Amino acid sequence: MKIIIMGCGRVGARLAGLLDAEGHSVTVLDTDSYSFRRLPTGFKGKALVGNGIDEEALKRAGIQQVDAFVAVTQGDNRNIMAAQIAKHIFGVKRVICRIYDPLRQEIYQSLGIESLSPTSIFADLLKKRLES
Repeated sequence: MKIIIMGCGRVGARLAGLLDAEGHSVTVLDTDSYSFRRLPTGFKGKALVGNGIDEEALKRAGIQQVDAFVAVTQGDNRNIMAAQIAKHIFGVKRVICRIYDPLRQEIYQSLGIESLSPTSIFADLLKKRLES
């Protein structure tokens, strides 16, 4: 599978390493080249400096040939915009977006953007632990 991951923070770098180790073709896109230090030693994918809401940067990353796009930057707005661009402009079949704000996550989920809210996920996990 060919995948673009927008954001090379802890989550993006970890996901890139896991997918790369499984033999997937991974391209990581981040606005700061210093972020690529988080990628694991031996990472065989591509690391490109660019903004995931810039269509030219996405083309350089190969968005026209990818099977999936994952947006995991620190910014909800940028993740949402990039996910919409990937899905609606480039027709990427699988687009997943991290959105910290649970209310916004629900709205975008209802609009067809596959989104996850770590805030909700972690709160649910904590609640389950408290109940056990």
